[in-house]
Amino acid sequence: MRRKLVAANWKMNGDTALVSGLLSGFLEAELGAKCDVAIFAPTIFLPQVAATLKESKIRWGGQNSAAYLKGAYTGETSSVMLKECGCQYVLVGHSERRALFGDTNEICGVKTELALSEGLIPVVCVGETLEQREANQTMDIVREQLRAVIDQVGIDALASCVIAYEPVWAIGTGVTASPDQAQAVHADIRAYVAEQRASVAEKIQILYGGSVTAGTAQELFGMPDVDGGLVGGASLKLSEFVTICHSAE
Repeated sequence: MRRKLVAANWKMNGDTALVSGLLSGFLEAELGAKCDVAIFAPTIFLPQVAATLKESKIRWGGQNSAAYLKGAYTGETSSVMLKECGCQYVLVGHSERRALFGDTNEICGVKTELALSEGLIPVVCVGETLEQREANQTMDIVREQLRAVIDQVGIDALASCVIAYEPVWAIGTGVTASPDQAQAVHADIRAYVAEQRASVAEKIQILYGGSVTAGTAQELFGMPDVDGGLVGGASLKLSEFVTICHSAE
């Protein structure tokens, strides 16, 4: 049986005091004991996260990594650097990276390969816009996004990744895909992976990301192919995120 994973994506939010308060609360709640928990903090706070969580069962990761391991790429952070900060995970292809910073499917494939080469677990984000959903293109878009990664790293390496389905129309909008809508896409993603390797499809965690809240988490996580959540805004609220993690347990 796949273990649930709840991931907190703080995006470009927080300061030292907020980070300290959240981490202390997560430790007091003993998160990570009954389900996997990962914190995706802004890069500048990763040393603070690592120092605070190093003796806990909570893991952490980078929100993005460069498509290069080193070199003259001012402002970038490589998988090597994330690993040095104790990261176990890294987000790849978040919809905001795709829409705002030009991360193409092919770039996401390269980033996934480099993350794997450094022993990181890439959380590969896929999802469609509202216009694409209304045009019945959801699985065409998701398959294209996954195909670029599989072409780059191979189907067997995908077993060392996590997939996060994040419908773009539900991110930061307060609108959440219904449990049935989420389950339908998650099942299609698993079926697509199974077409190439059934053992990988059975093993891989597929998270739902799109305005997950304490009120929606339990029903979403109860779906057979929803293996947890990639949580945005709610992960910056201590009690809310703890409740979401408990829903996964």
